Amino acid sequence: MLLLEKEVILLYNTNIFNDEREENMKGIRIITDSTSDLTPELYEKLDIEVIPLTVSIGGKSYADGKDINSEMLYDLVKEHGELPKTAAVPPGTLIKIFEKHIASGYDVLFICIGANFSANYQNACLAAKELPEGRVRIVDSGNLSSGIGLLLIKAAKFRDQGDSLEEIARKVEELVPLVRTQFAINTLAYLHKGGRCSGTSRIIGTVLRIKPIIRVVDGKMEVAKKPLGRFERALRMLLEYFQNDAENIDPEYVMVTHSMADEDAVYLREEIAKIADVENICETKAGAVISTHCGPRTIGILYLLKK
Repeated sequence: MLLLEKEVILLYNTNIFNDEREENMKGIRIITDSTSDLTPELYEKLDIEVIPLTVSIGGKSYADGKDINSEMLYDLVKEHGELPKTAAVPPGTLIKIFEKHIASGYDVLFICIGANFSANYQNACLAAKELPEGRVRIVDSGNLSSGIGLLLIKAAKFRDQGDSLEEIARKVEELVPLVRTQFAINTLAYLHKGGRCSGTSRIIGTVLRIKPIIRVVDGKMEVAKKPLGRFERALRMLLEYFQNDAENIDPEYVMVTHSMADEDAVYLREEIAKIADVENICETKAGAVISTHCGPRTIGILYLLKK
């Protein structure tokens, strides 16, 4: 059957509209902040953009992960004899970044450090209010370091299987309570000074040989155990937590994240492999912001539980 001229024109215009719509709706851009502590290779593989927080020391400010890493941070602490300060990303900066992606046709998913640890979540919410409704979704990870990273890995998986912005955000929020984060701390000076962990004031300045285990519970850090003596005892306690959860651990990724604790990371990775059949035991290094609040030779085991 021959198409009438009007029908041909309508079909032609419809095809143009569809082409433009496909061009303008390129998908979902996942963004995080520099506290999520994945490796550069993982960020690239997952196509995730990282926005740096700021570390200030000695009268200068540095972009986390760009201008400064943990090793440089500790050198500056020795040089200046002071502990650094950290700052969240300003709302204005976030607006510009989100706007850029929206203008390119993307919806934006921002998964950031927990609201109890930084103003980044609040700043992102303020930024989202200034942008078109429904184009930006902010998710409070309720966590820090590679605890956020585990959620990012899942978010990228949901994105790649074609889920909508709201579907991805909802699924990630359902996973937040399933993240297990525990760190062994070699020195309390950094953590106590930062004031973000309840319970440190009760042990600081008393028994200096305590190597506490810090856990993230309900979006807050708390002192879970207070082993005395050698740091190796604290490492064994981390493995006990992992052992207790072994049958219910999501096997896709387990993170061993640390700040200048390379030898301890090798030990934990070897022991984790003996305990559970994990697809990826991923070693990542804490950035300067996380290191500012935990100190050298901090190391953790982080993982997701199955639903």
